[in-house]
This record gives sequence, structure tokens and C-alpha cells, in this order.
Amino acid sequence: MKRIRPVAVKVALVLAALYVAACAALYWAMRQPPEVFGGVMKHVPRIAFLLLPFKPLWLSARAGTLKVGEAAPDFSLQTNDKKERIQLSSFRGQKPVVLVFGSYT
Repeated sequence: MKRIRPVAVKVALVLAALYVAACAALYWAMRQPPEVFGGVMKHVPRIAFLLLPFKPLWLSARAGTLKVGEAAPDFSLQTNDKKERIQLSSFRGQKPVVLVFGSYT
């Protein structure tokens, strides 16, 4: 019985270290560009979504630094017909702009 306790403690420590390492790796992947993140996530087994704190890590990794009332960072996007690029700053002071990221399908 005395010998089982040290073994159990060692197993618990190893499992805790693996859990922390898995969380750190997932957090690192979440902070990468979408191509890298997608490449990592396609190798993550489904059980990981039940065992790891995916949502809190995601919210922390993608929180950003923008505060309410600050101007949005400038960027440009190609139009659907691919004939021109639209820059966000070109609308500044003219009219409100609503950005919707998602799918309508």
C-alpha cells in the first residue's frame, strides 16, 4: 500500500503535466493564422474538445486589444466580383459600416 501512493502521485503529476502541455499547445495554435490553426486542429481528436477548456482558451487567444469606442483597424477586402478592393478607411466619416463575418447558408 505504501508503494502505491508514490506511484499514484507520479502518475497524477505526469497526467497534470500532459494536460498543461496540451492546453499550452492548443493556445499556441489558436494564436496562429487560420491556415496554421486549421492544420493543427485537423489532427486533434474529438475527445480533446471534451477534456480541454477549448472555449476559455479560444476567448483568451482571440480577445484582441480593441476597446469600445476605438476606431477599427484599417483593412481592405476584395469585392465579390473580384474587380476592385474596398478599404475600410475610405468610409470613415461618411456613413456607418457594419461588418458581418459568417455564413448565410
